[in-house]
Amino acid sequence: MTRLDRRVLLKGSAALAGAFALGGGLAATRSLAQPTPLQLKAAPAKAQLGPDGAMSDILTYSADGIVADAPAIIRMQRGQPFAARLINGLSEPTTVHWHGLRIPNAMDGVPELTQPYVYPGDGFDYAFTPPDAGTFWYHPHCNTLSQMGHGLAGMIIVEDPADPVFDAELPLLLRDWRLGKDGAFLSDFKPRDAAKGGTYGTVRTANWKREPSYALPAGGLVRLRIATVDVTRLYTLGIEGAEAVIVALDSNPLPLPVALDRLDLGPGQRVDLVLRMPDSEGTTVALKNLRGSSPFTIASFTATGASLKRSISDVPALAPNPIAMPDLSAATRIPLLLSATAEHAATPSICGSLGYTFWAINRIPWPGDTPDPIAPTAELTLGKSYILEITNRTPHAHPIHLHGLSFHVLSASKHERLPPPTDTILLQPDEQAELALVADNPGDWVFHCHIIEHQKTGMTGYFRVT
Repeated sequence: MTRLDRRVLLKGSAALAGAFALGGGLAATRSLAQPTPLQLKAAPAKAQLGPDGAMSDILTYSADGIVADAPAIIRMQRGQPFAARLINGLSEPTTVHWHGLRIPNAMDGVPELTQPYVYPGDGFDYAFTPPDAGTFWYHPHCNTLSQMGHGLAGMIIVEDPADPVFDAELPLLLRDWRLGKDGAFLSDFKPRDAAKGGTYGTVRTANWKREPSYALPAGGLVRLRIATVDVTRLYTLGIEGAEAVIVALDSNPLPLPVALDRLDLGPGQRVDLVLRMPDSEGTTVALKNLRGSSPFTIASFTATGASLKRSISDVPALAPNPIAMPDLSAATRIPLLLSATAEHAATPSICGSLGYTFWAINRIPWPGDTPDPIAPTAELTLGKSYILEITNRTPHAHPIHLHGLSFHVLSASKHERLPPPTDTILLQPDEQAELALVADNPGDWVFHCHIIEHQKTGMTGYFRVT
């Protein structure tokens, strides 16, 4: 059997080519030797999202004048400089947060804390060198619930020249939309739901399409890059009709591929799967959300062409990213308590306030993006090791995301298998975990629940690394 290595080329018929180059006509792939920044515009667009053909007024990113009604994909290379100029074509301020990338603090996209707002008609220049390879995504960190809820998100693929080449690659961004039957958006949230698990959308999509179907090479090994970019929904992913292995979680490779059974993912998280397509042409495989009492199909894949006769055992481990190992013997412990809080009015913010406070970290609710933010949750010394003792004292799950740094999960009371180094942990109700990190990136780094209603109603804090 042929081993999977750099000599295994992308194969498939011409009919497959469109399925392999996703992005609604926009794959913002750049030659990273070019000094000219990518022109990235946030602007209104229209998309057909509902079941009856109704058009919806969404928000989207476009690159260099190409407008897409599907997620825009940006490709970078690990260790190579990247630059982009955000142009704000919206009617309100915005920013870009490069989710999961360990980049300089001034490029992190958090208004008031790391950069000024980008007002309508203005621009902002982002420039950085991604140190890690993997699957990431980008989104605003201003008026987050509304802008993300209306579609402002895209995928980042940071390539490693040493990565194996699979028979195909398919990026998938998963999200809901809160739409009425006429295609018009419903209210962004319901306060009673924001105080619980969050407000769910009414239309479920992958790559902004309802249950899309893709042709993939029969008998081939396909890399599925999946990002959960919904503002609320938790997923339990499973594959029906084929074998698949997990090769990376939240952009970081597993030491060895692990067979996929069921995998819980929260908003903001990513997974790289390698799917072994069936040998028989026309056979269909389903990517399912198995969470809850009503499982549903996210997307389906149809085997096309003569079988390539690959073996799932040929899938190698990916090269690890250079995440520093903390010195546990010298690590300082920092307690973090996630809890509900007494409701009171939130501080008004130019970047949007939901008007409520329901959640807190260490009993302190985040007041919003203001010129005078609260003190940091903790001050960390550059280069030193820390263990975050995080406790979820609520009856709801919280995907806690840390900007600018990665951590190692030492223990998690409700996790059957600990992930590789990561930037997000999905804490289950009443779960405790120990997260170890090296404070190796200076700046003010936000951490928050990525259920956006929870983030915007108090479950946010930040570490100051100096």
